[in-house]
Amino acid sequence: MRRKPGRLLPLELAICEAAAALRGRGGAEFHGYEIARTIGEAENVRLLTAYGTLYRALARLERMGLVLSRWEDPAIPARENRPGRRLYTLTALGDAAVEAARRDAEAAARLRARRRLAPA
Repeated sequence: MRRKPGRLLPLELAICEAAAALRGRGGAEFHGYEIARTIGEAENVRLLTAYGTLYRALARLERMGLVLSRWEDPAIPARENRPGRRLYTLTALGDAAVEAARRDAEAAARLRARRRLAPA
């Protein structure tokens, strides 16, 4: 899929929206599995074909400055006997991208509605 200048790919937008939703539920940081589960609960299930797709998209979002990442404290996974997690945070730029996408979607919906109501 080709990227239009200044636009996010559908999966990238779904990641940012899911991150915003997780933050709304009280989680400032999220990890890959958590974001995949959140996307899976939404109607965007088809966007996520493999976890590799998710992590490549997260890397692109980080290069664009929409998310930040860090490895969690190694003592936590050692204590819980599990692998370490890379934790992501949605940035202010990521918030702005989500808001811009929402405004674009609303404008497109209004335009479609206006076209349906216009006489032929």
